[in-house]
Amino acid sequence: MIKPAISADSHIVEPPNCYIDFIEPKYRDQAPHIVEAPGGGHIFHIPGVDDAIPVALLGAAGVPANELAKYRFSKFEDLPKAAWDPKFRTEAQDRDGVCAEVIYASIGMVLCTHKDFAYKSACMRAYNRWLETFCGGAPNRLFGLAQTAAESVDETIKDFRKAKEMGMVGMMMPGRPQHKDYDHPDYDALWECATDLNLPVCFHILTSDDNSVKEALAPKRGALANGFMNIMRSVQDVLGVFLFGGNFDRHPNLKMVIAEADAGWIPHYAYRADHAIKRLGAIAESTLKKMPSEYITKNVSFTFQDDATAYLNQNIVDSGCLLWANDYPHTDATWPHSQEVLAEQTANLTDAQRNAIRHDNVKKLFNLPVQVQ
Repeated sequence: MIKPAISADSHIVEPPNCYIDFIEPKYRDQAPHIVEAPGGGHIFHIPGVDDAIPVALLGAAGVPANELAKYRFSKFEDLPKAAWDPKFRTEAQDRDGVCAEVIYASIGMVLCTHKDFAYKSACMRAYNRWLETFCGGAPNRLFGLAQTAAESVDETIKDFRKAKEMGMVGMMMPGRPQHKDYDHPDYDALWECATDLNLPVCFHILTSDDNSVKEALAPKRGALANGFMNIMRSVQDVLGVFLFGGNFDRHPNLKMVIAEADAGWIPHYAYRADHAIKRLGAIAESTLKKMPSEYITKNVSFTFQDDATAYLNQNIVDSGCLLWANDYPHTDATWPHSQEVLAEQTANLTDAQRNAIRHDNVKKLFNLPVQVQ
């Protein structure tokens, strides 16, 4: 029996009141908000961020490619209500053959690169309060990831504890913290906390200052398509910080998620990481107790939607690290054709392998109370 799919990486489009109504009063006048773009349509404005974010492209799932250029000038009210209203979300899930979703932010991805960490913390805590109400609208089908600005180790630990109290299933992290970097020993207390609370640390594409939405839409070199091709590099960089910094050595039960960066590259990345240790020796500045490849599929999970190459390596398929996602309601989503894509791309797999990638792995990782009907 093929189990219903659970999307390991879906999103919401933050509604106009998300930050304004839920942020602490000190920042209310500076809260992210929707404005009308000079060329028409709505954009999300974040004080301190140059990016002009077309709201419509955050909710363009299912829009044909030849209509995207026109659709980007739509307004918030033109978006599907399922992008922000839980009363309509389950209908969108049913249409795509999905029984549950793990929810990531949208505007929150851009906030991850904001330079003012105090402001960023206020915005993300406001988002978490709003997200709690969204997931509460369908508690057995919507599972939220809280956000933290990683303002300091102590503040981030508070964010993790609060997220657990709110019923969140993991933490969406910015690509760079304010204090040192994630491989610094000061963060060991945070990784211990994350492990104790059973909250995976999740790094989504486009949440690092060196690979932001702005870089994707206006690449430093070449056509816009080259920016699209580059978006996975920053999360690979974060993975390397954790991996070679010994985070998984010191915290063997720490769970990390690399979101929406595809998965076909895992075998080569693992090979290249091992090669770096073997060839460079002490020059590699690594004190790992095991080869890097031994941590990559044990401690790290990878979400992807439309990636036929993810299924080609049987060792990777059977490792439990692959998490299918539909990316609803974003432009790159497979919705509403996810089941057709899955059927075609997993044709070479057994039913047990299909069920693991589309259902079991994400359910186990986030400890989701999803019941198969």
